[in-house]
Amino acid sequence: MSSDGSSNTPSSQRREAVREKAQQVQAQQARARRARRAWIVAGIVILVGALAASVTWAFASTAAKPQAEPQNLSNDGFHITSVAGIASTVGQVGSGATPTPTPSPAADPATPTPTPSSSAAAPVDIRVYVDFLSVGARQFQVANVQQLKKWVTEDAAKLTYYPVAMLTAKSNGTKYSLRSASAAACVATHSPDSFFAYANELLVKQPSADSDGLTDAALADLAAASGASDPKTVRSCIQNEDYAAWVKTVTDRAVSGVPGTKGVSLTGTPLVLVNGTPYMGALDDPAEFAQFVLTIASNSYYKSTVPTPTPTPTATP
Repeated sequence: MSSDGSSNTPSSQRREAVREKAQQVQAQQARARRARRAWIVAGIVILVGALAASVTWAFASTAAKPQAEPQNLSNDGFHITSVAGIASTVGQVGSGATPTPTPSPAADPATPTPTPSSSAAAPVDIRVYVDFLSVGARQFQVANVQQLKKWVTEDAAKLTYYPVAMLTAKSNGTKYSLRSASAAACVATHSPDSFFAYANELLVKQPSADSDGLTDAALADLAAASGASDPKTVRSCIQNEDYAAWVKTVTDRAVSGVPGTKGVSLTGTPLVLVNGTPYMGALDDPAEFAQFVLTIASNSYYKSTVPTPTPTPTATP
């Protein structure tokens, strides 16, 4: 009995030791699994938090970043300060018409006709809303560029161009209307003296409707050829489309209502305003446009010179 008991004791002890070791291994493995799950959960939490923080930062930085706005603005447009780069021609370009007179009030037997430099005759205000893909805008520019140049040179007219994008969907998805307007804003900002020449070139060399239009690189090349004074900066601005968002904003604003007018809204281009009155005549007839300008200038002059009756006070009883 004693020999049998003594022989079984080590075996029982070994089984107990193995069982105990197995339990320890299982417990260790369980702790390792729990630790791995904890690390995985913690990693997911950290990752989600980082993603949330990055998204929040992106939205915050976008909201904080102001929309790039061009310089040298005049009520959403660019006042023409120089007509350099526009070649003079005999007659009007593309029309065969003779040059038209400088806008000034019509002659009156009792009133001397003021000259453009007279303090009594303020320069007529001509505002041109232009989409550089608009066929009508090209017709107006080609027909009237010479007399516009003459009037600006003689200080007979204050000329302002407003680049807008009404035909963005008409260029096979390249958004040429928007890009060319943004490019014009780049030139107006960084090389204002060449803006009029550049706008003229964009219209004279206008691509066909429903084509891809010029690339940003070609738009920058055209700016350099038009005399841009800082071609490197202008090129960077054009190729980055710095003012595309601004063009969208001012286009929407004009569609809602043209600033500085009563009830006039942008429905198509060109929209040409003379002292706030829309021109409704032929776009390719410079003589008709000149007559319209002369008429508006005359009306404005005589309205400003007609004295306002002063009421006579009545005697007090």
